[in-house]
Amino acid sequence: MRISKAWIVAAKDMRIFLRKKYLIYSLVALPLIIGIGLPLVLHLVGARKQALNGTALLSIMNAFSFFFGIGAGVLPIILASYSLVGEKIEKSLEPLLATPITDSELLLGKSIAAFIPPVCAIYISSIFFMGLSDLWTHNILGYLYFPNWNIGLILLAVVPLSALLSIGWSVIVSSRATDVRAAQLQSTLIIIPFFVIYIMTEIGAITLDTTTIWIISGVILVADIILFFLSTKTFQREEILTKWT
Repeated sequence: MRISKAWIVAAKDMRIFLRKKYLIYSLVALPLIIGIGLPLVLHLVGARKQALNGTALLSIMNAFSFFFGIGAGVLPIILASYSLVGEKIEKSLEPLLATPITDSELLLGKSIAAFIPPVCAIYISSIFFMGLSDLWTHNILGYLYFPNWNIGLILLAVVPLSALLSIGWSVIVSSRATDVRAAQLQSTLIIIPFFVIYIMTEIGAITLDTTTIWIISGVILVADIILFFLSTKTFQREEILTKWT
């Protein structure tokens, strides 16, 4: 595998992303909601419920932290689906497939392009989230809660693994889809387990501590490996060149 060829594909895709306003809006909107909107909710909850104790607030903050894993799973879907199905519709994928580039190089390049912008956006939003959360909860807690090991593991393990998971699933779905929105809608099914985990943390069914986060990361890693092999088997350039119309 030639990494240089993959980077050429990735650079081309990212230039295309920059020309699509709705892709840019998607990369900005969700991170803003997580980075600024969720701390604002903490502020309003703390202001309106004076009896809110530190334990309840910490539970909410831990649950909100998991939204970075959810966001990292959602954003790559938008880019990865467009990268395959969008290019197919615009007739720009077939010429690329006809070049002397291997399937693995092509998929790696498109995965890089769908991975870097969302993860960077998530990391930037995490700075706002931690800063604003500490600002608006310091009076209740008496100390700065972020950064801590929990959110550190979420950002360094769950976020990149979740992004890879959604990219792998999007490749499988997009290889058979003929419409960008349909591909994106089907790809979002991969996010359902993340919302289940979030709901379980909110109702107290599980505690989002470092042990739980490691277990979640391990499960996602196994799923990533499985989807990697499935996506490479599913993506057939010959079929795309001859059957996509």
